[in-house]
Amino acid sequence: MTVATCTVGRLLFQFLPNIQPMTAIFLIITLQLGLFRGLLINILSVLITNIYLGMGVWTIAQILSFTVIICLMALFSRVFPIFRQSLFLQVLFSIFAGFLYGFIMACVDVTIYGLPQFWPYYLSGFSFDLLHAIGNGGFYLVLNPIFKQLFLKTVKKKEV
Repeated sequence: MTVATCTVGRLLFQFLPNIQPMTAIFLIITLQLGLFRGLLINILSVLITNIYLGMGVWTIAQILSFTVIICLMALFSRVFPIFRQSLFLQVLFSIFAGFLYGFIMACVDVTIYGLPQFWPYYLSGFSFDLLHAIGNGGFYLVLNPIFKQLFLKTVKKKEV
């Protein structure tokens, strides 16, 4: 169901450049259900949405970028107990994740396509990274309480 939510969310917001709920959902899933589920949902969601939006070498870069972000979320939630409890820190991280995603994508793109200079290429896409970061923060704030309730209900159902 979560992969379907990511897929529909990305497709619904495709008309807005770099604003989609996938990153926020990946982060929420990782925080609530762990690293493995976050990575699994990442890979499936990117592959399925790219079937609709276009598959190419960038798909590998997208999965890699999200994987780094998801691993950082898992690390922060384990190492810093306050991170798990602070919505403010989680939203800040989701905003940072928008910029990190763009940076990693640019690194991979420059390498794959053999572009001569990294910084001009990266800076030319900075406005898209800014939109991604703002979208992440907004979606995280809206979706976190919803997903938290869903996970609580699911756990309670399994216990009964």
